[in-house]
Amino acid sequence: MTCSSNLRKATTNTGRQRKRNVINGESCSQKEEKPPVHFQKEKKKKKKRMSISKIFINISIGLCIFGLIWFFYALYMRSALARRAVTLHPSPRVLDANSTTAAVSPERFWGSYRPQVYFGMKTRSPRSVVTGLMWMSQFSDNVNLRHTCEQGDGLSSYGWLIHDGVNFGMQQIRDTDFTLKTMFVKRMGGKHGGDWTWRITGRQHSAAPDAPVISLMFYVATDTQGSLQAHIENRTRLSHVTGTSEELGDFKITFCKPTSGEAATNKYASYNYLQTLSPGLDQLTDIVKYSLSNRFVFNPSTAERRLYFAVDTYTPPPHLQKDNRIQSDFVVHQVTVQVPFQIEVLFESGSVHDRPNQLMGPVLTEELTRLKLSYNEKFEETFGLQAKGFNPAQVRFGKAALSNMLGGMGYFFGQSVVQSTDSEHPMLYPEGALFTAVPSRSFFPRGFLWDEGFHQLLISKWDPQLTREAVAHWLDLINVEGWIPREQILGDEALSKVPSEFVVQHTENANPPTFFLVLEEFLEQLEAHPDAPQFRDTLPFLRRLYPRLQTWFEWYNTTQAGPLPNSYRWRGRDKDTNLFLNPKTLTSGLDDYPRASHPSEDERHVDLHCWMVLASRIMTGMARLLGEPHQEYERTYLTLSNNSLLNKLHWSKQLYAFCDYGNHTHAVSLQQEEVDVPPGEMRHQLPVKRLVRSVRKAPKLQYVNAFGYVSLFPFLLHVLTPDSKKLEHTLKDIRDPVHLWTPYGLRSLSRLDPLYMKHNTEHDPPYWRGAIWININYLALRALHHYSSIEGPYQEKAADLYQELRTNVINNIYKQYHETGYIWEQYSDSTGQGQGSHPFTGWSALTVLIMAEEY
Repeated sequence: MTCSSNLRKATTNTGRQRKRNVINGESCSQKEEKPPVHFQKEKKKKKKRMSISKIFINISIGLCIFGLIWFFYALYMRSALARRAVTLHPSPRVLDANSTTAAVSPERFWGSYRPQVYFGMKTRSPRSVVTGLMWMSQFSDNVNLRHTCEQGDGLSSYGWLIHDGVNFGMQQIRDTDFTLKTMFVKRMGGKHGGDWTWRITGRQHSAAPDAPVISLMFYVATDTQGSLQAHIENRTRLSHVTGTSEELGDFKITFCKPTSGEAATNKYASYNYLQTLSPGLDQLTDIVKYSLSNRFVFNPSTAERRLYFAVDTYTPPPHLQKDNRIQSDFVVHQVTVQVPFQIEVLFESGSVHDRPNQLMGPVLTEELTRLKLSYNEKFEETFGLQAKGFNPAQVRFGKAALSNMLGGMGYFFGQSVVQSTDSEHPMLYPEGALFTAVPSRSFFPRGFLWDEGFHQLLISKWDPQLTREAVAHWLDLINVEGWIPREQILGDEALSKVPSEFVVQHTENANPPTFFLVLEEFLEQLEAHPDAPQFRDTLPFLRRLYPRLQTWFEWYNTTQAGPLPNSYRWRGRDKDTNLFLNPKTLTSGLDDYPRASHPSEDERHVDLHCWMVLASRIMTGMARLLGEPHQEYERTYLTLSNNSLLNKLHWSKQLYAFCDYGNHTHAVSLQQEEVDVPPGEMRHQLPVKRLVRSVRKAPKLQYVNAFGYVSLFPFLLHVLTPDSKKLEHTLKDIRDPVHLWTPYGLRSLSRLDPLYMKHNTEHDPPYWRGAIWININYLALRALHHYSSIEGPYQEKAADLYQELRTNVINNIYKQYHETGYIWEQYSDSTGQGQGSHPFTGWSALTVLIMAEEY
């Protein structure tokens, strides 16, 4: 075939392109005929479509890649932000890691740092050997084992009569028909915190013909660290326990035989012991209960033989057998004896080689006498109650209030459970230690951020070093963002006392920064007594604290900012508004106090505004004292403290008082829920009716016209100028019995308020809706004392109110303590009776400062 014939075949097919043919190694190429016009157009369209498709494909691929990158970046950032929630502050810790060890702080190493039990001691170390006491009455209908402080135990009273916070303490516990007194005394020596001795006495206080027979269970337990060895004599009596641990070295605990009194002969007792393993300190009570058997005979020569309950053998119940925690040694020594009796228990450190004598019997009595005398002298020197005319019984009350605060200090170690807005699930906070006072040994035996500021106002007057250590422990728990978990639930024992819904702490939630009240106290002490030895360490302490305080202040100033410039709003209000008459604001510390009925981001909270005035003022003073830049803090303080701004944000012309602002209506009530019942439905299948909120009038943005504690904050925290007309209105409303005034103290909410003494849910009784609270009454007296001491048109009025309110508060708290044996969480505004949890020797113990007029 020739080249020309091939060419003709190619050109006859218009759907093909011109070919280049090669024959015999030669190419033949001729100019191809031009395709028809419509062919060229189709060709261009096709190319255009392919080009556009490629562009779209490339864009799509690019967007997918960008989306994936952004997705993984967002995941990374979310993860990084979540990790910040559990990342501790980078500045050097206020306290060195070994600050609580026996080598650094031997005098405070051992202590009654287990406030949740009626009597027990431990060291300030993460995995301490713990000691404690349980007891029970014999020959009664029920086994009434006492160990952890429980309101349900129904004790007539219990609490420390004297406790100096360091060396010794004396406690009285009134049970049904007998009284126990528990005492401890420490003595320094050796390398591991020295020795200590307990003395337990029992006496009958009822008129029953037969003296009660009591079993006392003294125990020692390790907490995953250390080992114990029981030493038995006469087959059933545990004479002593030897042990060793990293913090204590070798030690010995000796259980003396009971006597009828000091220097008296031994009296009849039955003995039992238990040696086993425990998966956790929170299980000790249950282990003893499960081990009890009534096959033992109590057989004194003067009475009939009777069977009694005693520790026997222990087989863990099924739910404990599955516990995978590390087992720890647990040894119990049971003494069953008839009152009256006296028993001593000695702890002796193996590192004490020059012990002059054993701290027992007359030696112990002599040391107790010396320490009590020293305590009484220091108490009068510090608070001057006798000099102010209080009678001996009132002075004893004051000592008990202070002692219960000091005896309520605990050392906790563990991890908080926190929820960040940047994480899907709760996370574990880093392990940490906390040395803190607790509000109530029975109901709140753990640390609360805003309570602790009030606690330390009292403790700082007694022992500034204790306060510095407690504040440092709290601030050492701050995270890199400046947030501190407001409720500290550290360790198994603390966790066992907390309802599950309160365990998780949310990183957006604050609590009133009451530590600034304590810092203000430190600044005033330094100014008044710059060379006093007890304040020698305060300035270096504040310098170490300062970087953390800066971050803490900034966290409040940003995360709790309100909708308008220089306004503030508490986060963390209840979101399920259907079940609450008024959604709670736990973060404010005032729980169910009336706020805006419908939570929103438009709220402004006057109490938080005033807390920030206080915080900015203290930060200004501290920065100046330390030679740090103070101008920004001062600008913030001058802005926030300006009474014109405060009036603009929070003064209600309708109520003539300071108020919150938000989306609110008063027309709310709790009503029985309506339930649709299908025809023929059986009655036992009907859903349970609940009380739900009924809103009769739509809310609107307005002032929350509730008059009560929140309205007082500009006065309580000294934000009002002495010549302010708003101060005149505040003082007038305080004295009005229709509003806040009662013969027992200031009630929390005006009697005219629609929510006064109203239940917040079907089951929640009123809490901050009328009851008298001592921390706010303390702030009110402090404010009246302040305004009565500076020149102004209302100086005399403030002075008169101060004297009257102080008398009312002191008289009622003392009267209730005398009648009930307890200091209470709150007091009835109608009768003055103590109510709520008890004993509550947290901020209610501020009565001592009120008596001493120390503000």
